[in-house]
Amino acid sequence: MESKPDTIKISTIHKEEIPATHADLHVTVKGTSVFSGNEAMKKAKEVNQLIEALTSFGLKSEAITLQGVHIEGASGALLKSSSAIYRLKIRCQDLSQFAGMLDVIASQKNASLERVEWKYDEDEARERGLNIALEKARNKAEKITASLNVKLLGVYDLIENTYDEESPQMFQPQAMMMKSRAPASAPEPNLGMDIQHNKTIHVNLEIWYRVSSF
Repeated sequence: MESKPDTIKISTIHKEEIPATHADLHVTVKGTSVFSGNEAMKKAKEVNQLIEALTSFGLKSEAITLQGVHIEGASGALLKSSSAIYRLKIRCQDLSQFAGMLDVIASQKNASLERVEWKYDEDEARERGLNIALEKARNKAEKITASLNVKLLGVYDLIENTYDEESPQMFQPQAMMMKSRAPASAPEPNLGMDIQHNKTIHVNLEIWYRVSSF
């Protein structure tokens, strides 16, 4: 049976807050006719109105994709008297346009913003955090072995735990609906939502270093 060598355990933590680089806006549009696929983007009047408003604002049409269609009140095989809820995903690649896109969506009486999905370039931050945590652990191990008058021989075991902590989102989707339906003279509701978002990358390391005999 192999015996465990002399080791010391080092724990390090590194945290880094990173901003969102882009966002996906999930929007539903209530339509008075039923279409699917590419036809929905062109022939569903309410969907097409939203697309035209967004492209006039400066968004590329490729940034708008149809995620699904839910049929309401179907009557007959041809669905002639049916209405539909269209689920769209709208990519905001440039966050400086985010507030303006919210105004465009709110101006469409049949469109409702359901949620915002913030996106991050986090791979680089994760790798950077791991390198910093490893360097911290190495420096700490060297100080401890020097004070104990033993030699640092290598790594016996390592456990990495990396996770994200996203800030709570302030968002009231019903306020977006109220704004789009409110008369011109009515005071605008408080949307109560973020137009920029951050999250924190946590890198936790536990390393058992092999050392020479005490």
